[in-house]
Amino acid sequence: MASNKLIFFLVLFTISIASSASTTSSTTANKLSSFNVVKFGAKADGKTDSTGAFLKAWAAACNSLSPPRLYVPRGTYLIKRLELRGPCKSTSRTTVQIDGTLVAPSDYHQLGNSGNLLLFVKISGLSVIGGTIDARGAAYWGCTRNCPPGARSITFNSVRNLVVSGLMLINSQVSHMVISGCTNAVVSRVKIIAPDQSPNTDGIHIQTSTGVTIKDSVIRTGDDCISIGPGTKKLLIQGISCGPGHGISIGSLARDVKEEGVEDVTVKNVSFSGSDNGLRIKSWARPSNGYVRGVTYHDITMNNVKNPIIIDQRYCPEGRGCPNQSSGIKISQVTYRNIRGTSATPVAVNFQCSATNPCIGIRLQNVKLGYSNSGAKSSCVHAHGTSSGVVAPASCF
Repeated sequence: MASNKLIFFLVLFTISIASSASTTSSTTANKLSSFNVVKFGAKADGKTDSTGAFLKAWAAACNSLSPPRLYVPRGTYLIKRLELRGPCKSTSRTTVQIDGTLVAPSDYHQLGNSGNLLLFVKISGLSVIGGTIDARGAAYWGCTRNCPPGARSITFNSVRNLVVSGLMLINSQVSHMVISGCTNAVVSRVKIIAPDQSPNTDGIHIQTSTGVTIKDSVIRTGDDCISIGPGTKKLLIQGISCGPGHGISIGSLARDVKEEGVEDVTVKNVSFSGSDNGLRIKSWARPSNGYVRGVTYHDITMNNVKNPIIIDQRYCPEGRGCPNQSSGIKISQVTYRNIRGTSATPVAVNFQCSATNPCIGIRLQNVKLGYSNSGAKSSCVHAHGTSSGVVAPASCF
């Protein structure tokens, strides 16, 4: 019996040591997977250039075999052009957690012609969580001569399985967020703020990307809340508050003769307030092999919006390169369902389509838009479709 008891206690002791060793090893692994930019020399004073420290921390994180986390603690960090490039070695998701604020230089010339403040490239499995990016764009907006191209606040190029959550973007020089060449992206709970007269400050721009979802966010800018460029497919936009700004725009398209199309876009549960446009499709009046098809807008609220529903295929700013031409963009199968609210102008529904490529398959279902006490109007040029349910203003098809 004594011998059996001794064996029993030896077994328990061995298990306890193994468990302790495993816990210690796990804790060590977790520590090794977190890379705090401060430990690599970043200064949270908002004055010291921390770009080099961020790059060192990213290099260490991206080379980690365990799940890496780049961590930005509370405080304000000055960064210049910051390119965080993959692929990374870990087969797990790479996380960038920002508890602090990233700021651009007060002198926009220090960014040169980089075009980006923070750029992520060729990463598979990336999460960007929390934080604020203040691009200090006001000085750039006032530039009138020899201006650099302007820096986007955050850009994702060729990123797969992207998650962006809880991020705030303030006063970008140009577009606040760009998603380009990406596959499977979810952007949620972001807040984007810039003055209503700030030029070219799109909230989120998507192009050549598939499987993007943008949801539960507030966007107030001087340009499009969300702009949708060529090559965008399987896009879902929902739960967005937009305004001021230029609305949610597909386009401008037909910048190039050879251009990828836009298809399978759903916009739902979105509210527009005081914006220049609501739901807009826009193309240059010039040749292109591009197209827009399979677009559904539903359950939308408009509050004092200048152009609640608009298709504009006559876009030709300053008459450069497009006078007396027709847009080659083919627009088809676009549905507007359960659209409610008020227009700030008499024409609430305005379809100005191409003479050579008329809009076809446009559907209005339960659309009710009012204007002042006189009622709103609709206008159709080269547009063909159907209406059902209560449609006001009356369909012009």
